[in-house]
Amino acid sequence: MTDPLLSVKNLRVELSTRRETVHPVANVSFDLAQGETLGIVGESGCGKSMMLRTLIGLLPRGGLVTGGQIVFQGTDLLSLDEKEMRDVRGRSIGMIFQEPMTALNPVMQVGEQIAEGPIAHLGFTKKAGRQRAVELMQQVGIPDAVRRLRAYPSELSGGMRQRVMIAMALACEPQLLLCDEPTTALDVTIQDQILKLLLQLQESTGIGMIFVSHDLAVVSQICQNVAVMYAAEIVEIGSVASVLADPTHPYTLGLLRAVPDFDNVKSVLESIPGIPPNLAQPPDGCRFRARCEFAQEDCATGEFPLLFTDGDRATSCIHSNSCRDAAHADPVIGSRVLR
Repeated sequence: MTDPLLSVKNLRVELSTRRETVHPVANVSFDLAQGETLGIVGESGCGKSMMLRTLIGLLPRGGLVTGGQIVFQGTDLLSLDEKEMRDVRGRSIGMIFQEPMTALNPVMQVGEQIAEGPIAHLGFTKKAGRQRAVELMQQVGIPDAVRRLRAYPSELSGGMRQRVMIAMALACEPQLLLCDEPTTALDVTIQDQILKLLLQLQESTGIGMIFVSHDLAVVSQICQNVAVMYAAEIVEIGSVASVLADPTHPYTLGLLRAVPDFDNVKSVLESIPGIPPNLAQPPDGCRFRARCEFAQEDCATGEFPLLFTDGDRATSCIHSNSCRDAAHADPVIGSRVLR
């Protein structure tokens, strides 16, 4: 069995402000194989984006990794200094951010921004970097690439800016691509184009991808495996088909129930009762307990690590059978997102 491209073990992060210290990532563990796409799903604030930024050392001010490992191609990234991490971040790991207008430099032409990586990390001349930028813009479907090299981000549409971001992320031919909700701000038509583009690029390059999203249907379209995050922890992980059709954690079940049923327009949209816990003072026991319909006394204390059940499936719920029974009793669970 080959080693994973990326292995994250017991990753913990804290974020200190003047008022309090928050723990946005708590004991997160997962592996990513070469050529695999792993989806990370969960409510806003559950730690998805913070975990992704931790992987490439882009924590905000006050952020600190307090434990764990991030092993990429055999090297623990947490052991690298900032210069070494910049080399990895620019050369081997690319990232597509959620909102390109905040990630792109508004006073630099897009061609310069795409060429910046190959010039800095691959030793390209300015002329060669420009040619590389043209090739990448064509690859990601930007028409009239030579003319648009000189465009500024404000002169491009949202879809075009996102394609520029993808071109920048792929400029140095990375082995790992991190996607932080790259289609959230786009309309449905452009979203579909971007997703198809990412699938085509992965098939042609064999790149590994982590795809953060709150949209289960998008994850089912582009990912092979999925990890469900709640309150800074991964509570369930496995193949997309198994997790979304046969959930073993009540939070996953709640997310699936909240997906609109477009085949029945009169159906009532369900929601998960309650609110997520305060990550500055996380509760004892299972963090989902206060919102869980299956909670019992033994959920109130102790730790709830991921436990593998069937093959690649793992859940942190000790009453997963109750969750499964409820999911099996609902004939539309999974069908809303698995098409």
